[in-house]
Amino acid sequence: MPDHMSADSAGIRPRVLHLISGSRRGGAQNFARDLHRELGRRGQSSALCALAPHPPGRAGAAEADPGDCPDATRLPRAAAVLGPGRLRPSTLRALRTTARAADVVLAHGSDTLAACALALTGTNTPFVYVSVGHPRYWTATRLRRVRGGALMHRAAAVTTLTDEARAVLEEQFGLPDGKVHVIPNSRAAESYPPADGREDRRAARHALGLPADVLLVAWIGAIAPEKRLDLALDVLDRLPDVRLAVAGDGPLRETLARHPAAARAHFLGPLPDPAPLYRAADALLLTSDSEGVPGALIEAALAGVPAVATDVGWVREVVRDGATGALVAPGDPLALAEALGRVLAVNRAGLGAAARAHALEHFELGAVVDAWQRLVADVWTERAVPAG
Repeated sequence: MPDHMSADSAGIRPRVLHLISGSRRGGAQNFARDLHRELGRRGQSSALCALAPHPPGRAGAAEADPGDCPDATRLPRAAAVLGPGRLRPSTLRALRTTARAADVVLAHGSDTLAACALALTGTNTPFVYVSVGHPRYWTATRLRRVRGGALMHRAAAVTTLTDEARAVLEEQFGLPDGKVHVIPNSRAAESYPPADGREDRRAARHALGLPADVLLVAWIGAIAPEKRLDLALDVLDRLPDVRLAVAGDGPLRETLARHPAAARAHFLGPLPDPAPLYRAADALLLTSDSEGVPGALIEAALAGVPAVATDVGWVREVVRDGATGALVAPGDPLALAEALGRVLAVNRAGLGAAARAHALEHFELGAVVDAWQRLVADVWTERAVPAG
């Protein structure tokens, strides 16, 4: 194949394997599933695998056996769990075997970066690292920078969400020009339909075990220090007429369940699909200290739900202060409570409609899949063309 001809322009589409860290849904996992589905609709061979059950090692999680790992002659059509732990030797061996049936692997999340760098060394299968977080947060220490740089240099390409993030990655890790590609975060609009009136919202609440006739705010994410669920509960403490629905799990769950306001919080655990919660909610609250371009904000916006969020990372690309929701400086529960009170008191339907229109224009998956297909084809073509 000549150097100037991409695989796609020649009518050949490389086989794609999406690798996610765990089988439970999260921001990176949701995007991987949506992209996997859309590539399949476009006639491109696409498969989805998880490194391990999520959370890895939890009692009761299904241990992988050889039947869980597809053989190297075909890619799995549904998500398969490769092993019992994300970086276990058996998991890495299974990944190496599975990747033989792919032309390009898309590694969604930091654990998958390490797994691909280790498992695919010495193979002819290139991988692309899909970076979705804010690089200044996860490169805060020298050890993280050294480790992350060593792993990313092994990737055929790296994607990130904004031009600023690309500049940070190139500066922190000395990545060469052309290696880091900017492709916006996105979601498939059809996966997050707005509530169709009051009865649809009531039905969604009933299905989730949530009260029908209250002001209900959704909080979605890992219950980990940087996500600051403690701030959300402090906000709840200041708004006695509001209930909070928490979707997620993590190391701080038991501690925060003892918060004084937790009696008005509904801990739902990780949801297999967040769409019903968006249909149930009057607003979304994001309280993080660090974010990139959060998928939950895009999902909520597509569902017509206004958001109140901390102004961190590139959150303001999704939330337009005063137009689709509200932005607040991080770490300030009083300001968050005041902003949330305003959003709930004004025309929530109008804010939600504006949020949906903005998300459809800038973050709908169909608008960015072409860029993903071009990148995958270019990575495969570069690997397939002999040097010199």
